[in-house]
This record gives sequence, C-alpha cells and structure tokens, in this order.
Amino acid sequence: MKALTLIFVILIALLQYPLWLGKGSWLRVWNVNQQISSQKEKNQSLKQRNETLGAEVRDLKQGNAAIEERARSELGMIKEDEVFYQVIDQPLPTVQPNQLPEISAIQNTQTESNVAPVATPANSAP
Repeated sequence: MKALTLIFVILIALLQYPLWLGKGSWLRVWNVNQQISSQKEKNQSLKQRNETLGAEVRDLKQGNAAIEERARSELGMIKEDEVFYQVIDQPLPTVQPNQLPEISAIQNTQTESNVAPVATPANSAP
C-alpha cells in the first residue's frame, strides 16, 4: 500500500511539473502578461506622441501661424514694424539678517532729512 501511494505522489509530481515549471507554465504566462501590459503603456504614449506630431505637421502644411510661432520661439525672429518686449525673471534681492541694522540706519537718516525743522518758541529769535 505504501508503494502504491508513493507511485501516485510521484505521478502527480510529474504531472504538475509542466504546469508550474514547463514551457507553458503559469510563471511564464504571468511574465508574458506583465510584458504585454508594459508594452501597451509604451504604445499608448507613443501613439499620443505620433498624434501630436501629426497635428503639428498638418498645422505646418496648412497655415503660416505655426511657422511664425516657431520662428519667434526657436529663432527669436520678429515681424517688420513689430515691437518686441523681453521680460526677464529675476528673483527679488534677499535681505540677510546681519544687514538689518544698516538698512534701518539708512531709513532713519532718510526720514530725518525729509522732515523740515519746526520753529518752537524756545528756538525762535525775539
């Protein structure tokens, strides 16, 4: 009886081997499904890029607006009789904590020089 049980266990193990580790195993099927899903994501992003490029090509073939926009942004060109304004973003100057007394001293001298002297009875000449 023990020999028959051992034979059945070995037979079941041999039947299970291709299912788990063989050519068409669950592990390989799972791996291929992962590759398919990642490839679908890549294809979707490439499809969006292709649609964007197609729209840009149609725009370049049909109108001058896209050509003018490219000339302005990439080549820095402007039209004749057109006014060009260049805005440069610069961060505001930062005040260091050790500069605060100097700034307050400058502000005090400016406010003192802007104040006109007031004649008081003690200072007025008779």
